Amino acid sequence: MFFKRKNINSEYQDKVLSSESIVQVESDTQKTANSSESVQGSNPIERKLREAEAKNREIDEARRQLEQELATKHYYHQRLLETMDLALLSSLEKGRAKKDLHDAVVQLMSEDQTHALSAEGRKRIIKQIEDEVFGLGPLEPLLCDTSVSDILVNGPKSVYVERRGKLERTPYTFLDDRHLRNIIDRIVSRVGRRIDESSPMVDARLEDGSRVNAIIPPLALDGPSLSIRRFAVDKLTMDNLLNFNSISEPMARFVEAAVQGELNILISGGTGSGKTTTLNIFSGFIPKEDRIVTIEDSAELQLQQPHVVRLETRPANLEGKGEITQRDLVKNSLRMRPDRIVLGEVRGSEAVDMLAAMNTGHDGSLATIHANTPRDALSRVENMFSMAGWNIPTKNLRAQIASAIHLVVQMERQEDGKRRMVSVTEINGMEGDVITMSEIFKFQRQGIDEDGNVVGFYTATGVIPQCYDALSKRGLTLPHEIFNETHH
Repeated sequence: MFFKRKNINSEYQDKVLSSESIVQVESDTQKTANSSESVQGSNPIERKLREAEAKNREIDEARRQLEQELATKHYYHQRLLETMDLALLSSLEKGRAKKDLHDAVVQLMSEDQTHALSAEGRKRIIKQIEDEVFGLGPLEPLLCDTSVSDILVNGPKSVYVERRGKLERTPYTFLDDRHLRNIIDRIVSRVGRRIDESSPMVDARLEDGSRVNAIIPPLALDGPSLSIRRFAVDKLTMDNLLNFNSISEPMARFVEAAVQGELNILISGGTGSGKTTTLNIFSGFIPKEDRIVTIEDSAELQLQQPHVVRLETRPANLEGKGEITQRDLVKNSLRMRPDRIVLGEVRGSEAVDMLAAMNTGHDGSLATIHANTPRDALSRVENMFSMAGWNIPTKNLRAQIASAIHLVVQMERQEDGKRRMVSVTEINGMEGDVITMSEIFKFQRQGIDEDGNVVGFYTATGVIPQCYDALSKRGLTLPHEIFNETHH
């Protein structure tokens, strides 16, 4: 809900919520009901607003308690720094280091009782100090929560998470800007990156593979900002997508055959639409005997095959030298005898070398791209050639794109927070100066129900793909019925 995301005071929120619900009910009943009746109605929008208001009150209460504990934790943490060399702990085995720290904090609390704490409170404070020394401080409880897919820190006092595709405010806070900066520095230094005034933006990853972006003042006006895209510990499979209703069974059978049949596939979609997850799932269909080279800005793919070489880009050093781009890695990968090249995301001049590879025998390559439709995805690839400084006739360029890419799979995150495969489109070739495409499968959207869920169904379009014969010759025969159009 819109109001759920706004951090406004409760008195103003009450006025806004009640006036919004009154307007809604009056319009529904041609203004025959007065405002007092509408407030007590059972309008679904009104109900959701009341739930959001109650949830905000709960969060504010939890936040007050956490901030009190944060001040206490900071006090004992500072005392600990005065009495103990925490650098020594890093040289110990982790289990032993945690035990030594735990014992030191317990002893400190028994000697210094300036802060009255219950037994439960002491446990929580000790855990928070452990998280501060060994982990990522206030973010640790969120990192341990498997239902959280994104953690978004908008300055030290504002932390949001995404659960099941919806943003939620959390009660967790940092002490101040410096506290948050310390956590950001800890994350980026572990992967050999840096963040400071001369380089105030950084991409990094956590030990579990979660993707991290941080940006600090002067670029971030309200204090350091941190975005963590969680890494799924349990690797998703095609069965999971079917259970989530993110794909239909005929679509699943077709894309599995397409990957096994070495078609070049571009996975297109907006931010957070599930492109990398889909790429992971598709890569699971690559035969185990194939040699796979993966190329990413920040390594996050979870390939299960035994023969995988993972490559990662490198930013420039302090002198502005030593940068290794995706294009450099794509060029190098062609000398590594790959059976398959998997490119985390195509966003620049590496598109030139990727298409060259697809056109010269490296079939079965997979890549993702930011685009809202399959047609836009091809236009973006075309634009990337001009970014790379190539000046060749449009018709020749499009002919190269049409012969290199076989399928575009379109992912979309819809208003209800669910990610769906909304289109599987085949590239047919050229007609004049235009690349011809035919949609094989699509998600036919019908509307939104009263709970805000998107209503629709998956269907084939009735088109038999051109690649059907090529797949059949490889022994990947699919029944013709899966391409029949569904009518609801």
